[in-house]
Amino acid sequence: MTASNPAELASLVEPDRVHRRLYADPEIFELEMRLLFGRAWLLLGHESQVKAAGDYFLTRMAREPVIVARHGDGSIQVLFNRCTHRGAAVCHLEKGNTQQFVCPYHGWSFATDGALRYVPIAEGYGPGFAASMGERGLARVPRVKTYRGFIFASLAKEGPGLLEFLGYMKTSFDDFVDRAPGGEVEVAGGVFKHAYNGNWKLMLENHNDTVHPAFVHASSIHAARDQAIDSGAQVSAHFSDIAVRQMRQNGAPTEVWEKLDLWTTQSGHSFMGDYHSDDRLVAGLDNPVFREYYEQLVARLGEPRAREVLSVARFNSIIYPNCSFMSQFRQLRIVHPLAVDRTMVYTYSYKLKGAPEQLFRDTVAFANIVNGTASAVLTDDLEVYERTQKSLSGGLVDWVYLGRGYGGDVAGEEGTTRGVTGTSEIHIRNQFAAWKQYMTAVA
Repeated sequence: MTASNPAELASLVEPDRVHRRLYADPEIFELEMRLLFGRAWLLLGHESQVKAAGDYFLTRMAREPVIVARHGDGSIQVLFNRCTHRGAAVCHLEKGNTQQFVCPYHGWSFATDGALRYVPIAEGYGPGFAASMGERGLARVPRVKTYRGFIFASLAKEGPGLLEFLGYMKTSFDDFVDRAPGGEVEVAGGVFKHAYNGNWKLMLENHNDTVHPAFVHASSIHAARDQAIDSGAQVSAHFSDIAVRQMRQNGAPTEVWEKLDLWTTQSGHSFMGDYHSDDRLVAGLDNPVFREYYEQLVARLGEPRAREVLSVARFNSIIYPNCSFMSQFRQLRIVHPLAVDRTMVYTYSYKLKGAPEQLFRDTVAFANIVNGTASAVLTDDLEVYERTQKSLSGGLVDWVYLGRGYGGDVAGEEGTTRGVTGTSEIHIRNQFAAWKQYMTAVA
C-alpha cells in the first residue's frame, strides 16, 4: 500500500475502527506532519509569555522550529528559526528578551519581525545584494491569530480562519479566562516537559477516556483514599488537597461516569463536561482561599455572573491536534510529535489575575501530584501509552476497535455532538474523522 494515496489513507479509518498503521507507520507519520500539522491551527502559547517588546520563546510546529516574538510595534511574530543564508538556527535560548536575532554561523542579524538588519562583509555577495536584503529576512509563518490571549498559528497560507476552526470550543477558552477576577490569565512557573515512547494520538485519546481511570489509576485512587484531607479553615495550609480530591474522584462508581457528558465539535475537538465541580474539589465557600477568590470574582462580575462562570464544569478540553487543557485547574498541555513512536509534551500552569496568590499554589500542587512524571497519575498513563505502542507495532492484528457508544451519538447545538453515555469513545472517533479529512483533502 502506498500511504500517500488519499483513497488508501481513507481506507485506514472506518466508522468504528482504525488501522494500527495510523500509530505505527513512519511513512504515515511523515504525512501527518505535512498534511495534518501542516494545515491545522496549532496552539503555540500565550501572550503573557511575550509581554514586552523583544520578549520571545522557542517552540515547534510539526517539523519546523519557530520563534514566537513580540515586535516593537506590539505585534506577535512567528518566525522560522532558520537563517536565510546557510540555514543555521538563529536562536538557541528557549526564552528571553532581545533587540535582534544574530546567526552564530556568519553573523547575519534579524529584527524581531524577521527583517534582515545587517550582514557582515556584505560586499562579498555581489553588487546587487544590498538591494535584495529586504527579501532575505527570516521567513514568517503564514497565519498567526490570537483568541483570549492564546496564540495560534498555521503553516498553511489558506484555510479556515481561527474562529471557524475553534467553533464551539471558543467557550472552553472563555471558561478559562472568565474565571480570572482580573479578566486575564498568565503563564507562570515555567514549563514542565516530559516525553514518552508512543504515538502522539495516544495522549489526546486518553484525556477524555472515562473508562480507563478505574483501571489505569487504581493505585493512585487507593493511595488518595488513605490520604487525610483537611477541611474548613485548615484547608488553605495543604495545597495538595485539591489533587488528592481529584484522584479520589477517579474512583467514582460506574454510574457517575456513565452520566457524564462527552461532547465533540468539528475539527476533531472535544470536551468532558460535569466531571468536577467546585463543591467537590474545595470545601465549598468554607475554604478561606476560595471564599476570597469568590468575593473578588463577584466584585468584578456581580454574583449572578460569578455563579454562572463557576457553574461550568469542564475537565479536559481537546483542541485537535495539539492541545489539551483544564480550565478549572489552570493547566494546559501542548503535544509535540517527534517520531511515530516518540512524543514530547509541554505542560504550562496559569495564574488567574486578581486571584489570591494561594490559589496558584493549588495549581502547582495539581501539576506536581497529577501531571508530573514523579506523580501517582501521569506515570500510569505513560506506562499504558508505551505498552500500547509496543503492541501496535506488531503486524498480526491490524485493527483498533473504537465501538463503545457507536451509533448512539446525539446531535446538539452549534455543531456539537454528545456521546450516548459518558463512557462513549465518541471523542476518539471524532478525532479520526478530522484526521481523515485533513489527510485526504485536496491541496
